[in-house]
Amino acid sequence: MKVLTLVRHAKSSWDYPELPDFERPLSARGRKDAPALALLMKKAKIRPERLVSSPALRAITTARLFAAKFGIEPENIHVSPHIYEASPQTLMHIVRSLMDLEDDVMLIGHNPGISRFARQLADCPFDEMPTCAAVRIEFPAKTWSMVRAGTGTVLRYDYPKKEREN
Repeated sequence: MKVLTLVRHAKSSWDYPELPDFERPLSARGRKDAPALALLMKKAKIRPERLVSSPALRAITTARLFAAKFGIEPENIHVSPHIYEASPQTLMHIVRSLMDLEDDVMLIGHNPGISRFARQLADCPFDEMPTCAAVRIEFPAKTWSMVRAGTGTVLRYDYPKKEREN
């Protein structure tokens, strides 16, 4: 079995309109939400073996905040430039290229691609993932190359507002 956690980056800041989209930082809320959600996942005994992130500032910062809570060194985050503005097809190619020694991987990316990809993989309880949302999907596959659309099962779906409601 393979387990993939898809994370939409935490809330970004629009305080610097002169910055290109790629360089937008996290907002104060994003810097608070990401470690809180990672801690919730850690308490649920979730610890991915690999983090794969878009290189965009808001995504890699989210990945670093998650890594810190999971006890993963920042240099062990794999940065994939193809995740930025990726289509579901591109994200599938990235997933199918993952190392088979790792059974639990977290991929941090952007909407609309990350939400569309999740919905292609499994029957998800959302149309669009809000910022800092995470969906864990399990696949009946021995290798990442065997992951197929529609074969995943959602194990859990978390997002900051849900946690504030509980």
